[in-house]
Amino acid sequence: MNTRFSNDTITAIDGIKVGHASNAAARTGCTVILCEAGAVAGVDVRGSAPGTRETDAIRPGGLVGQAHAILLTGGSAFGLDAAGGVMRYLEERGVGFPAGPVRVPIVPGAVIFDLGVGDAKVRPDRDMGYGACVSATSDPVEMGQIGAGAGATVGKAPGLTASNGGVGSACHALKSGLIVGAIVVVNALGNIVHPESGQIVTGAKHQETGEFVDLVRHMLDSATTPTSRDPNPLHACGTNTTIGVVATNASLSPTEITKVAQMAHDGLARTIRPVHTMSDGDTIFALSIGTHTAAVNTVGILAAEVVAQAVLRSVEGTM
Repeated sequence: MNTRFSNDTITAIDGIKVGHASNAAARTGCTVILCEAGAVAGVDVRGSAPGTRETDAIRPGGLVGQAHAILLTGGSAFGLDAAGGVMRYLEERGVGFPAGPVRVPIVPGAVIFDLGVGDAKVRPDRDMGYGACVSATSDPVEMGQIGAGAGATVGKAPGLTASNGGVGSACHALKSGLIVGAIVVVNALGNIVHPESGQIVTGAKHQETGEFVDLVRHMLDSATTPTSRDPNPLHACGTNTTIGVVATNASLSPTEITKVAQMAHDGLARTIRPVHTMSDGDTIFALSIGTHTAAVNTVGILAAEVVAQAVLRSVEGTM
């Protein structure tokens, strides 16, 4: 496996552009993945507290089966308003699913909860969504606390101090010409760990010593009874989420690209501990935007790899 391009982010795939819009003072923003020519799309939701839109439209068996952009946004459910700006941008350019006298852009999306940092009254809106589209480019993706990751944090539990999360992207290419890329917004309850060593890269810290705390062990030790509950309601109502997109130049069916989205979640499991909890809304979209011939298993294996790398990159510049 090697990377053939100087751009080793998701925008190395022809037809994919990424744009960010941020409010640094309010610590919120949105990120748009544009695929204006249309891409066969799928989605897989593993977290129990998701905030999403248009996921049913791209499930196998649906009429549409395509997406023209994916919105990743802060602001919790309020942030889904930014999709209106993405739709306006695409409609102005004649992009969308033909429906009578108009074209309707298909813009699935997912949110993170960042209302606990910055200004909770400032959320991504239509103007911010439109602005992210205007800024979209095929250049290497800018990473860190930008766009939807502007207010992202990781490693959250009562009595501990969280660390910064962010946006990360990665891409791998095989000699055969197959390319698979990913972009993630990491706002997880869990710690970020190195997939090979298991060592904590960043996450929950002891408030006095500043040392990292093994959250899995901490949570198990805190579970004094099988029915114990976290006394802090913010840790039990979906304040955490990792969302993202994987894309490939392989030509896949709706069922196949949905399988890729499922396999891509393995990348989260390798780098976030714990993951897919009741307080996470983990959601991964997948896009097929090319003509390359490849086996679904091959694409899915690469998807998990690039998701894991993207998670690590999301926090590299935030520590």
